[in-house]
Amino acid sequence: MDNTTSNSTFNSSSSSNSTFSDWQASRPPKSFWTNLTLPILYLTILIGSLYTFSSLYRARKLKKASTLAPWFPPHRQRDIYLSLLHLDPAEASESGDGSEKKLKQVPDSVLKAALIRRALEDIQRIVQLRGAKQALQTLLQRGSVGDELWQRFLRAEKEMEEEVKDVVNEANAFAPNWGQTIFQSANEINQNNLLKQRVAEIQSQLEAEKAWWEGRRAGIQSDFMKELEGDSKPIGTAPRKKSSDDDAVLVDADGPGEAQGVKKRKGKK
Repeated sequence: MDNTTSNSTFNSSSSSNSTFSDWQASRPPKSFWTNLTLPILYLTILIGSLYTFSSLYRARKLKKASTLAPWFPPHRQRDIYLSLLHLDPAEASESGDGSEKKLKQVPDSVLKAALIRRALEDIQRIVQLRGAKQALQTLLQRGSVGDELWQRFLRAEKEMEEEVKDVVNEANAFAPNWGQTIFQSANEINQNNLLKQRVAEIQSQLEAEKAWWEGRRAGIQSDFMKELEGDSKPIGTAPRKKSSDDDAVLVDADGPGEAQGVKKRKGKK
């Protein structure tokens, strides 16, 4: 009886399995691209989200950086050089007698001098950035300054890097390999200017220092004279008086003679 039940159960299960396999066989097979649709869709959504977030973040960062105040004032020497470089030689100006006079091309010597002045200004700004970087990093680590100031400083450094490259390219355009030595020349000019400023400051303080030393010397001389007057004593012209010692000596000298005379007188009597 049990064998009959188990056989029927096995037959029913095998029939169900055969039905499922027939159903799977009846379904059409999926293509390769259909199977890749879901992963591709997931990757597309992920990459698009990351790109949108990155674009918005960079746009916000650039907008914030554009609103920051510049670290340095406008570069006047650069503006002068660019004005001279792009000056139109065909531009005409009328003289007082009504004749037209065309502007000549700016000489290369003037352009080179303007470029050196531009490099000199760059040297001064680079020195300021190098001197402020260490102190600013220390203050930033301590939390004494905000991130906005540090962003301004980084922006100024980036602008100076671009400025240095531009000056080097302009110098090489005038003369080959001049870009390698233009900043060295500008640094020497800067050191010479600093030395002249220091000498001028010392000379401006010369009169004040001279007056101070004159007053100091007069005070020391007057104090010295007062000490000399206090140590010296006045010499008098009063006659000398005999002391008791002198009287005693006179008495001793005259004493024996008087004593002998007294004895003789007594003997005569």
